Amino acid sequence: MRLTRRAFWLLPLLALPLPLVLNQYYQYVVNLILVYVLVGVGFNIVVGNLGQLAFSNVAFFGIGAYASAILTTKLGMPWWLTVIPAGLIGALAGCAASIPALRGVRLFYLAIMTLAFGELMRWSYIRTPVLTGGSMGLSVPPAEVLGWTLTRDDQKFYVFLFIVVVVVVCTNRILESRIGRAFQAIKNDEKAAAAMAIATSRYFLLAFALSGFVVGIGGAMYAALVGHLSPEAFDLVQLIQQFAIIMVGGLGSLAGSVLGAILITATPEIFRDWPGFEELMFGVVIVLVIMFLPRGLVSLLARIHPVFKDRFYQDD
Repeated sequence: MRLTRRAFWLLPLLALPLPLVLNQYYQYVVNLILVYVLVGVGFNIVVGNLGQLAFSNVAFFGIGAYASAILTTKLGMPWWLTVIPAGLIGALAGCAASIPALRGVRLFYLAIMTLAFGELMRWSYIRTPVLTGGSMGLSVPPAEVLGWTLTRDDQKFYVFLFIVVVVVVCTNRILESRIGRAFQAIKNDEKAAAAMAIATSRYFLLAFALSGFVVGIGGAMYAALVGHLSPEAFDLVQLIQQFAIIMVGGLGSLAGSVLGAILITATPEIFRDWPGFEELMFGVVIVLVIMFLPRGLVSLLARIHPVFKDRFYQDD
C-alpha cells in the first residue's frame, strides 16, 4: 500500500514542471486531460465499481459546468467558490438519475433511461436561455481563486492539478472503505449482497450521488477552462468520448481512468494537423485496445508491476 501511494504521488510531482516547457495550446490540452480524469473517475464509480450500465455521466458533466457558470455570471460568485456547489448539484442529479436503478431497472434498459436523462438535460440547456444562454451558449468570466484571476492556461493548471489530486485521493479512500466493498459486492452479485444485509438501494443512491459529485466538479473545471458553454458540448459524441475513457483505461480502476483520459484526450490533438485523420485514429486506438487489452491499459501496467493493480481490479 505504501508503494502504491508513492507511485500515485509520483505522477503529479512529475507534472509540476509542465507549464515551463509547454506552449499555451498544449497546456490547454493538459488541462483538458485533468478535467477528463475526474470525468473518468466519476463514470467508473457507477460502471466499473458498481457494475451498472448507466450513461448519465454526460448529464452530470453539463450540470456541473452550467451550475458553476450560472453561479459565476448571475450571482457574481468567484469561480473557486462554485466548485463544491457544482459538485453538490451534480450529486443531486445523480440521485435523480438513480431512480430507475432503485426501481429495479438494469442492463440495457437502465442504459437507455440514463441516456435519455442526458438528452433531457441538453434539451433543458437549449430551452432555458435566461439561465444558460440557450443555443447561443453562455460566456463564462475568467476563473478567480482567492482574488487571483486565472487568465492563462498555465495558471489554471496548478489549481486544476490540486483539485484533481484531492478528489482522486478522497475517492480512493471511499472505494477502499466499507462503502467501496459494498459497491464491489453488489457488482459481483446483487442478490447475494442483499442476502448479506447490504442495503443495496442505499448504495445505489450513494454511488450515483458520488459519481455526480466528482463529475460535477470536473464540469466546473471545464467551464473555467473553455470560457464558453454551449449545449452541443454535452451531446452523444461527448458521451462516447467519456465511455471510451473508462473502457480504454480499465473498468473499476482509478489508474485506468487517468490512463484513459490521457490517451483519449491526447490522441485527436496529436493528429489535429491532418483534418479527418484524428477521428480515424481515435477509433483505431479504441479498437486496438479493446481487442488486445480487453481489461484496458491498466491491465498492461498490472502485468509490469503489481503496484499498478487497484484493489478492486479483477483479472478474471
